Amino acid sequence: MTVENEQLIKETFGRGFDNALGLRLLEVGEDRVVATLELSATHHQPFGIVHGGVYCAIAESTASISAFTWLQATGIGGTAVGVNNNTDFIKSVSTGTITVTTSPVHRGRRQQLWRVAITDADDRLIASSQVRLQNIELPEGAGLPTAPTSGA
Repeated sequence: MTVENEQLIKETFGRGFDNALGLRLLEVGEDRVVATLELSATHHQPFGIVHGGVYCAIAESTASISAFTWLQATGIGGTAVGVNNNTDFIKSVSTGTITVTTSPVHRGRRQQLWRVAITDADDRLIASSQVRLQNIELPEGAGLPTAPTSGA
């Protein structure tokens, strides 16, 4: 993957819900994605620890980016959408920076399965996910990420 394509994916997928959570992509490649999230009170459930839905959301986002990137790199094209997200919560945390790292388990013509490790600043596993994605054609009217035009 070129540096230009990696930056384009970082900018495109860093919008919407991922942006609201504060997810930051550090590395994007066809074999792994690495991202970080600085935890704050906005990520907490009522008892002061990170809400499990945060882990589920960032696992699905990073697995989806991984799947999309692999589809583009192989020439298969299209995109991928989550069909199952199994996230185990291993250790509770309240603050700090967490790191999210994806790795492929299976990548096929119709589906992909990605493992997602979520670790704390001391590299301790705090959540582990497996996300299955369905490879699909891009929805009508949706295009691949493109670079913003200058002067717009």
